[in-house]
Amino acid sequence: MEMILRRFAGIFILVSLLLAYFHSLYWLWFTAFVGFNLLQSSFTNFCPLELILKKIGVGQGSATPR
Repeated sequence: MEMILRRFAGIFILVSLLLAYFHSLYWLWFTAFVGFNLLQSSFTNFCPLELILKKIGVGQGSATPR
């Protein structure tokens, strides 16, 4: 689950930076939002994306990591 969360965070940050560069600087607010969520989850151990992924069944299988 942790690997999936890191991938999502990385993808969100990179996509928002590309959108800020090519479309509007307001997309940097989304980058800040992702960064803030990463910071707060390190203190509170609460991650909204983790709740969403668990509800749709991601990471609950018994597959071995690659």
